[in-house]
Amino acid sequence: MAKSIDVSVIAPPDYLDAFVAQEPASVHHVAAQRVLTDATYRAFFHREAQRGAAIIVDNGVFELGQALPAADLIAAARAVEAHEIILPDVMRDGAATIKASDEAASDIRDLSDEFRLCVVLHAADDDEWLRCYDHFVSSDYVGAIALPASRRPAPEDQLCRTRWTATRYLEDRGMVEDRIVYRLLGLGRTGHLELVEQREHEWIASVDGAAPVILGAMGIAMLPNGPYEKPPTPRIENLGPIPEERFDLIRRNIAVVREAAGSSVRIPEAV
Repeated sequence: MAKSIDVSVIAPPDYLDAFVAQEPASVHHVAAQRVLTDATYRAFFHREAQRGAAIIVDNGVFELGQALPAADLIAAARAVEAHEIILPDVMRDGAATIKASDEAASDIRDLSDEFRLCVVLHAADDDEWLRCYDHFVSSDYVGAIALPASRRPAPEDQLCRTRWTATRYLEDRGMVEDRIVYRLLGLGRTGHLELVEQREHEWIASVDGAAPVILGAMGIAMLPNGPYEKPPTPRIENLGPIPEERFDLIRRNIAVVREAAGSSVRIPEAV
């Protein structure tokens, strides 16, 4: 089995110490808008950065409907000593994703060149997926590419809908670029079980996800060997208070995801 994939757990701000803290600190995805408005959130991730974590700042488009302006993204990144900023994307639309990413990159680069810029690969079909990928790997501003989760049932051979097919395609055809960091965004329709297969690709650096927290809060265990069945779930920002009696289940779920990813990182309280 190949090297491990780092796992960034996403949890509500009130539960960062309980579920998100890492030993050793590795990588965290953080919400730019939350960094700018929540002093406790900001201080937590700043501490994690000082402990050695790579901080990746998301642009807010998923939660807010539009990305924060370049100046705000840079301010958020600096506040938590981030390494990387994720550029805006448009679901299932490669041309619109390219336009949004190119424009955001230009705006950020006009103000600062201190951060790696990460694009998210979206497309309506496989031809568009390949055009989008070719555009990004040939763009000098792109330092990282994130592959979004495969959430809905889709043909196994579709690059634009089935992430494990896409990663295998890139590797088999020698299309992986050494200068680019590759990430997985979220857990898809097979959950943590996909990570076992993705570990075959040594070039995949990290994955983020809220599923182990959300499912654990709902009383649902993630089983090491599956099956993985995810019912309709609330978004993480709408999860509400988590009963303390669910904490152990959530921590077990997180451990299951990290085991699937081959990661030895633990929550400090659980070490």
